[in-house]
Amino acid sequence: MNNSQQRGTDRSVARRAELISIGRKLFADTSYDALSMDDIAKQAGVAKGLIYYYFKSKRGYYLAIIEDSVSELVARAGRHDDLPPVERVQRTIDGYLRYAEHHQAAYRTIISGGVGFDTEVHAVRDGVREAMIAAIAEGAYGRKEIPRLARTALLGWLCSVEGITLDWVGHQELTRDTVCELLVRTLGDTLRTIEDFEPSFPAPPRP
Repeated sequence: MNNSQQRGTDRSVARRAELISIGRKLFADTSYDALSMDDIAKQAGVAKGLIYYYFKSKRGYYLAIIEDSVSELVARAGRHDDLPPVERVQRTIDGYLRYAEHHQAAYRTIISGGVGFDTEVHAVRDGVREAMIAAIAEGAYGRKEIPRLARTALLGWLCSVEGITLDWVGHQELTRDTVCELLVRTLGDTLRTIEDFEPSFPAPPRP
């Protein structure tokens, strides 16, 4: 690839990222069904054809926005590899809550599964869950590969995290620190239960 082609590719990547950033703001304030492609193009200040060029359809645009949001959420979960296990887990949960607090519309979409029963958004959500379980397992045990029972227990805890987080962002009556501490303690209980069933996977000591 010559320099001219590289510059063209860079501009294309930057333009696509800019459209996704605009879309995240639009869908944060307005539901999927309430926004037409004409509305999106008008509010984004671009020709409708440009959005079709990059994303093929409104749904393709929407899914690209969700995937971008997920990438940020997962990145927050894996950002603390250099910390001791307990602190790493705490920072992972705090990062998760910070993301949900500041990107409420995207978080609700990821967790609820998107528009109706959207199998692609469900697949994205399942990917988030797997990434979070891996981040917690690595923080607690120093490895991502864990027995099926441990994974099932962590998935159950994570589903409760999703419910608690949705309730929290919907009411904002508790501080983020309080919710984080609640989730850390319930995770500790889950890890100690895992240890009862799988002694070779001991829970980290209480902080």
